[in-house]
Amino acid sequence: MAKRKKESLKASRTKLLIVMVLFALVWTGLLGRAAWLQLFKGADLSRMVSRQHLAAELERGERGSIYDRNGNLLATSVEASSVYIRPVKVKDVDGTAYKLSKILGISQAKLRKKLSRKSNFIWIKRQINDRIARKIEQAKLPGVYLTTEYVRLYPNNYLAGQLLGFSGIDGKGLEGLEKKFNDRLAGRKAQFVVQRDASGRRLYLDAMGREMDVRGKDIHLTIDSHLQSVTENALADSVKKYNGKWGAAIVVEVTSGDVLAMANYPSFNPNIFRTSSPNIWRNRAALDVVEPGSTFKPFLMAAALEHKVVTPEKLFDCENGRWKINGKYIKDTHKEGWLPVHKILRYSSNIGSAKIGLELGVQNYHKFISELGFGHKTGLPIPGDRKGLIRPAAKWNEIDLAAGSFGQGIGVTTVQMAKAYLALANKGVEKPLRLVQYPRSEQDEAPKRIFSAEVAEKVLSMMREVVQDDGTGRKARISGTTVAGKTGTAQKAHSKGGYGTEYIAAFVALVPGYNPDYIVYMMVDDPKPNHYGGTVVAPAVKKIMTDTLAYYGKLPEQRKPTPVMAAGETLTAMPKKALRATPVKTASSGDNVPDLKGMPIRRAIEILVQKGFVPKLKGQGMTVTKQLPAAGDKWPEDKKAEMVLWVS
Repeated sequence: MAKRKKESLKASRTKLLIVMVLFALVWTGLLGRAAWLQLFKGADLSRMVSRQHLAAELERGERGSIYDRNGNLLATSVEASSVYIRPVKVKDVDGTAYKLSKILGISQAKLRKKLSRKSNFIWIKRQINDRIARKIEQAKLPGVYLTTEYVRLYPNNYLAGQLLGFSGIDGKGLEGLEKKFNDRLAGRKAQFVVQRDASGRRLYLDAMGREMDVRGKDIHLTIDSHLQSVTENALADSVKKYNGKWGAAIVVEVTSGDVLAMANYPSFNPNIFRTSSPNIWRNRAALDVVEPGSTFKPFLMAAALEHKVVTPEKLFDCENGRWKINGKYIKDTHKEGWLPVHKILRYSSNIGSAKIGLELGVQNYHKFISELGFGHKTGLPIPGDRKGLIRPAAKWNEIDLAAGSFGQGIGVTTVQMAKAYLALANKGVEKPLRLVQYPRSEQDEAPKRIFSAEVAEKVLSMMREVVQDDGTGRKARISGTTVAGKTGTAQKAHSKGGYGTEYIAAFVALVPGYNPDYIVYMMVDDPKPNHYGGTVVAPAVKKIMTDTLAYYGKLPEQRKPTPVMAAGETLTAMPKKALRATPVKTASSGDNVPDLKGMPIRRAIEILVQKGFVPKLKGQGMTVTKQLPAAGDKWPEDKKAEMVLWVS
């Protein structure tokens, strides 16, 4: 019995020993495997896991948007897919080149060359459409990847093209405000880790692991989309009617100094800027320096009155239209004898102006126009803001003073003229022009009086005579209100010296003529066959003034302006109220999403933007063919909800 018990105990010990040995072997194997994986395979496994949740990608945040004064969208960005490769991860160069060539339409030889490089990142094709992107995804080619970029969209096409400018494929502003505010508008760009949650949402993290915002910041302009459109069309009509080379115009609100419109013609569409020449991209209203001609004479009158050299009734002999000074002849269009100062401006006598200038003197005149801003930059945030051309007073001779008195021999921009007239409308106090509502400028100029309010009123009175009496600006009259204005017809300097046979036709208007609310200045280069500002430009300025007054409810007759679009567009015109920020009774004002199919893309975007949504565009074209949410669905409560428009 004892023997049997002893043998049973020995067998149990043996079994326990075997189990312990087996456990030891298992644990040794597991620990060995773990150590091997950690030491020799850890990096590879870590990368495999990271691909599920972390990805090192070249990302650029969305570029900030540009809005007008009423919150209407002028420039925005929409998502697009781009294809890139990491050649070091490509397994089959020839096979990959063949498949990519079929999908992207790029030659196999060119693709093989890129695929064979020892590089970690190479772009293959940027900003492809959704159909091609799906084919790339379905091909599942090792080393070939898709990433999201942003394409710049200008929903109003031609509207304010030269002012807005455009950005390139890399999201960098290349012209206009896009260039000037690039640092603010540009999305953050960096090669960093992007964490993805289960739904694939990107979380942009900084070096400390904190979430960061990569989207660019918006800017809000003082421009009014409707008035910009009105101004562009009136300018285009004038340039085309009189066969001009180009034209520029500006509309300013007197009380604020806000630029309501800045137009150029010919115009271009920044969505397809490569189809236009760099010469057309140029914002001539701000950059082109020209001789202003007789539109400069009101500043001569203000200087002479301020220095008490003349009174409005002082008489000057206008020499029957022809006067010789130092061997040079000065001529007038109309033959006049003795005229008082106010009629010298009314009939735009060069001879009378030259004689006033000679009595005023170089120093007084030069200092006065310099204080008005001529010879200095305007301070507007426009790339290449120009000083104009005003030679030092010490270099002026008698002929220079005589010519400068009627706006020849000096160079100015359209924007400079608007700023100087703003001082006149503001009763002699200089006021800065403003183009951007937000962000606010940190360099606003302090108000400075240049001439007295009494002098300002006397000059305005003379300018009212130009339009309301028998002056040269009669074609700018508006029934029911008073207009103050001045015509200009400046000879253009010849490249070989002297003056040729080309002219700049111009007109400026301040409306109402008493206590003006708005300033409109327009010029047309080399009009033919007629080149007089009172004929070529005054009617176009009248159209802008009339529509501006009607738009703000200040036109006595309350005539409704004709709805217009930007010059060069053929899309259906929108009523004025559709361009205002305040929601109106349109298809978008109910509780349900309207049917956008068949609409021009511009109109569809405006409806969605009025509701606070910025849509994602898919496809290429200008007409909506499909939408999400569907027509009739309730408007989403979340303003970040996905809104998609398919276009063709």
